Amino acid sequence: MTEEEYARMMKATTRFDGAEYLDDDESQSELLSDALATGDLDVITAALGIVARARGMTELAQKTGLTRSALYAALKEGGNPTLDTVLKVVKALGVQLKANRAA
Repeated sequence: MTEEEYARMMKATTRFDGAEYLDDDESQSELLSDALATGDLDVITAALGIVARARGMTELAQKTGLTRSALYAALKEGGNPTLDTVLKVVKALGVQLKANRAA
């Protein structure tokens, strides 16, 4: 593939953002539950970021007392939010973390 063909192909695609499709509390909670079940920090962080964007980062920033830029940095792909940040975000989203006995 030539550079020109690659450039044309990249113009024809758009980046997928799951936040655009999570328009209700139930789907957002389900995504977070599924992410938590993996036990994978990257998956959990990504899910929190998606739900946060779906709800609106400005509103979330106001509710958590964190800046929008701090939220974006913590909840981006590869981000590493502190437990304090996770707890603030979870509370602001109106969801709760739940522990179950491991199988």
